[in-house]
Amino acid sequence: MMLTRREREVLALLRRDPLSGAQAIADALGTTRAAVNVHLSNLGKKGAILGRGYILRQEHAVVVVGGANVDVKVRSLAPLAYRTSNPGHAHTSPGGVARNVAENLARLGTPTHLIAAVGQDPAGERLLSETQATGVRIDHVHRGAHPTGTYTAVLDADGELAVAVADMAATDGLGPEHLQPARELMGNASMLVLDGNLSSSALAYALDIASASGVQTVVDPVSVPKAALLAPLLAAGRPVFAVTPNVAELGALTGRDTFRDTFRDTGDDRRVTEAVAVLHERGVQYVWVRLGERGSLLSGAEEGVTFLDAPAAVVQDVTGAGDAMLGAFVHALLTGEGPVAAARYGHAAAALTVATTATVRPDLTPRLVEEALTPRLVEDAATAPPRRTT
Repeated sequence: MMLTRREREVLALLRRDPLSGAQAIADALGTTRAAVNVHLSNLGKKGAILGRGYILRQEHAVVVVGGANVDVKVRSLAPLAYRTSNPGHAHTSPGGVARNVAENLARLGTPTHLIAAVGQDPAGERLLSETQATGVRIDHVHRGAHPTGTYTAVLDADGELAVAVADMAATDGLGPEHLQPARELMGNASMLVLDGNLSSSALAYALDIASASGVQTVVDPVSVPKAALLAPLLAAGRPVFAVTPNVAELGALTGRDTFRDTFRDTGDDRRVTEAVAVLHERGVQYVWVRLGERGSLLSGAEEGVTFLDAPAAVVQDVTGAGDAMLGAFVHALLTGEGPVAAARYGHAAAALTVATTATVRPDLTPRLVEEALTPRLVEDAATAPPRRTT
């Protein structure tokens, strides 16, 4: 079933609110009711919606497993002075790598389930309520004995991360026994996304389900310590579709020295590509290495290496950029894009996200990302303030 861009946008709105009328959809898309009726008719003919009332055709969803927590972001009003008090602003919002990836996917219109752990406390109630409101399915979120996790980030006046402290006890306690009720869901997913915050036993359990079921899996190592714990689980007998480390995490995954590499500054990317080759030998089909402001390196086991530039963006807050990249990458793959085009799509979503103060851009849509991919619109799209959402 091939859908046009506009049909995908209509379908995304219907997934968020199946009771939306044609006029409401037209208003949201900036088009006419008559045009929307034509798109709805075509979606019915293609089987994407069934009968009247916009009942959506059931589709296998992306399943995202990992951390869900409350983000506390504190931003200094001036350059940080260490070991003393700094004036600034504080903001609390839903967070967690897996939860953020899931929200990005849902906002782009991809059916998404989240498997995570939160506490039986008011913070957990709020976190689940706000996550569900974005379109993410939360049926398999475990309510455990540990308090809902927190991620406290201190940003300097430029929006760059200075330091962060994560209390992930709830996620640490998520074991195979908590994933077992979702075994069938994971085994029938269109794609499985795993957050490296999971325990080794939970990661191994999820990877084994995916391997046995033939489900493509994408793993975000999250941090250097987490990457070191993930490394033994990546083996040729347990193939993984993609891993998305930064340079330091790549070194931890492979035991190679990657930091001395100067990348494109001198044309010497040997250390990184040698480390990437190690992961290909261990059954990873694609390795997408994040290079910060320099962009990224995408390596396919068969296709070789492609460097991708990061789009220009006016940075307001870097929090959530990597989660937007990953969510958009997966969304694009499932709409039929190849890995390189999907990576570019991810870069565009990240640029749009850092241009706002939100961890997940609230007006993120396929149309907004596609506009950012058009060269003449990159600057306007990246710096535009968030659109009002309802």
